[in-house]
Amino acid sequence: MKADLILQTAISHFAKEGFEGASLSKIAEEVGIKKPSIYAHYKSKDDLFLSALHYSLYTQKAQLASYFNSMRNEPLENLLFGYFGWFAKESQDNEQMKFILRVAYFPPLKLEKEVGGLFNPFFDSLHQHLTRLLRERHRQEKVLYSEDFSSAALAYLTITEGTMTELVYTGIEKYQERLQAVWPIFWRGLTN
Repeated sequence: MKADLILQTAISHFAKEGFEGASLSKIAEEVGIKKPSIYAHYKSKDDLFLSALHYSLYTQKAQLASYFNSMRNEPLENLLFGYFGWFAKESQDNEQMKFILRVAYFPPLKLEKEVGGLFNPFFDSLHQHLTRLLRERHRQEKVLYSEDFSSAALAYLTITEGTMTELVYTGIEKYQERLQAVWPIFWRGLTN
C-alpha cells in the first residue's frame, strides 16, 4: 500500500533530516511517486509527520513490551539494567527509534503541542506498565525496599531519560559511562 510506503520513507527522512530538513519531493521520489500524490494520503507535511510519530510510538511500545516479555524470567535487576543495552542498540539500528529520539529532543516548534499530545500518553503508559511490572516482580522476588511502585517506576524512567540525553548529545561511550555511575546507586536505593 502506497500510504504505508510513504510513511516508512518519511520516518527515515524525518529521522535523518528533521522536520524542517525533510523534503516531501525527496520522499515522493524515493517512493516512486510525484509529490502531489502524497496529498492523496496525507493532508500536509504536518499530517505526515504526526502520522509518522504516532505510528513510531505505537510500534516502539510493542517493541518495549517484547523486550520486557523476553526478559520475564530474568531477575528484576537484570531486566531493568538490560533495558539500557537494548535501548542503545535500538537507537542505533532502528529508524523509528532514531526518529522518536530526534523528535523528543528537537520537536518542530510549530508542532510542539501536537508532539506533546502524542508523547505524554506514551510516557504515561510506560509509567503504568512499569509500575505494574515492579509490583508483580516484587511479589516474586521481594527485593524492593518500598511498595511505592509508582515512585520507583518514575525514578527508573528519570534514570532512563537522563542517560538517554547523554546518548543523544554525546554518544554511546558517555551514555555507558553515565549508566555505570548511576546504576549501582539507583539499585541500592531501590532495594535497601
